Amino acid sequence: MDYEPVIGLETHVQLKTRSKLWCGCANEFGAPPNTNVCPVCLGMPGVLPVANEEALRLTALTGLLLNCAVSRYAKFDRKNYFYPDMPKNYQITQYDKPSAVNGHVDFEFQGGIARVRITRAHLEEDVGKNFHFDRNSGVDFNRAGVPLLEIVSEPDLTSADMAYEYLNALKDILIHGGVSDCDMEKGMVRCDVNVSLRPKGSPELGAKIEIKNMNSFSGARRALEYEIPRQLRVLQGGGKLAQSTRRWDDVAEITEEMRTKEHAHDYRYFPEPDLMPFVPGDAWLEEVKRRVVELPLVRKRRFMSAYQLPASDAATFVDDVALGDFFEAAAKGAKHPKVVANWVINNLRAKMTETGTSLDAVRLKPEHLRELIQLIDDDKISGTMAQDVFGQMFASGETAGKIVAREGLAQVSDTAAIEKFCDEVIAAHPKSAEDFRGGKAAALNFLKGQVMKASQGKANPQRVGEILERKLKR
Repeated sequence: MDYEPVIGLETHVQLKTRSKLWCGCANEFGAPPNTNVCPVCLGMPGVLPVANEEALRLTALTGLLLNCAVSRYAKFDRKNYFYPDMPKNYQITQYDKPSAVNGHVDFEFQGGIARVRITRAHLEEDVGKNFHFDRNSGVDFNRAGVPLLEIVSEPDLTSADMAYEYLNALKDILIHGGVSDCDMEKGMVRCDVNVSLRPKGSPELGAKIEIKNMNSFSGARRALEYEIPRQLRVLQGGGKLAQSTRRWDDVAEITEEMRTKEHAHDYRYFPEPDLMPFVPGDAWLEEVKRRVVELPLVRKRRFMSAYQLPASDAATFVDDVALGDFFEAAAKGAKHPKVVANWVINNLRAKMTETGTSLDAVRLKPEHLRELIQLIDDDKISGTMAQDVFGQMFASGETAGKIVAREGLAQVSDTAAIEKFCDEVIAAHPKSAEDFRGGKAAALNFLKGQVMKASQGKANPQRVGEILERKLKR
C-alpha cells in the first residue's frame, strides 16, 4: 500500500516587546540568570497579571499579516501542568477563544505558489529555561512571562522540504511585519512538528506523532526526513502507530519516544480568573491595521511585474526593504528599471559595504542616481565616466550634473571631433590598421584604446568603434 505524509506545524514566536506579557520586567536576551524577574514572573501568591497592550497589538497584527480573522472577543485560560520551568504550575494562554483564526500563508515551492492554512494564532506566556549540568540542574526564569505567539497550521504540508519552505516564509512575514526578530540562536522561534501517514487518497488521518521543540528549521526538516520513513517502515511491516510525543536528537539524527500524547482535558483548562476577556474596538483595530506592511511574496512578485526585474533582483529588494525602497524611488519614471537595479545592487550596496555606511547615512539621493543614469542614456557621459561620477556622488552627496560640469567630464559624441581623433590614430598606427584590414579583429580594440587615450577618455566608445570600422573598410 502506498502512504502519504500529512504534516502540521505549531510555531512558537517571541514577540518584539520591551517588557514581558504580565509585568514590567525587561523582555531581554542574555541577561544574567534570574535577574529579569519579579513576583509576577515567579508566580508568588497574591500577584495579579496585567496584559501588555503592545503584545495584544502584535498578536492582532500577526493575524492580519497571516490573512486571519481577528476576533472581537478573546480570552485567556489557565493550562495546568507541573514542570520546573513553569513557576506558577500553570501557563496563561488563549485556548478556546484565540485572537486570530482561519488564515493562510502563501509561499514559493517547486516553481509555483503553495498555500498552507492557519488554524489559529494565539497569545500565551513563555516559560523559563532548564539547564542540566553533570550533577545538578538549574532554572533561569528570565524568559518566563515573555509574550509568545503560537501559530498553528492545518495539516496541509506534504513533505519535509515543504515544511522547511513554509517555516522560512512565515519567519520572513513576521520579521517584515515587525512582529518578532525571529532570532533562532536566541530561542525566539521554536517549532513542534505533527506528522502522520495515511493510505494515499484516504480522507482519514493516521496516528499523530508530535516531535517537540525543534530549535532550527533545518532541524525540523531533518526530523521529518527521519520520522516519515520510520513510520512507513512500521506500517509496511504490518505494525500500528500510536499517538505519541517524540524528541529529536540532533546529534544522533533520530527521533525518540518521550511519552504517549496527553489530550487537552489532561491540562484541566479553565478561564483565567484574573484577566478580563479582550474585546478590541473599531478604533483599536484601525490603529493596528495601519501597521500592516506589504508581504514579502507580494512585494517580490510586484517588483518582478512592475519593473520587469529577474527573481534574484526582486528577492534582494525583499530581503533588504530599505534598499528596495531606495530602488523604487530611483526607478520612478526611469526608462530602464533593470539598469537602475544594477546600479543599486552592484554599485550602491557594494559602496556601502566597502565604507561601512548604513543606508540611512548615505548622502546619495535616489533622484541623483536616476539623473546619473539619464546622462549615460543621453550619451553625455560614458559608463567609465559614470563610475567615477558615482564615487564622487556617494562621497559628497552632489548631483551628477554638478560633478560633470565641474570636472569637465562631458562625453564627446560629435562625429566630426571623433573622426579627427580616428584619422590621427590611423595615421600614427598604420600597421595596426593593416592588421585589421587583414582580418585581425583584435587590432580594432587597440586602435579604439588609442582614440580613447587621445580624447582623454571623453570620446563616445560606441561611436569610436563605428567610425574606425567605417574608415578602415574603405
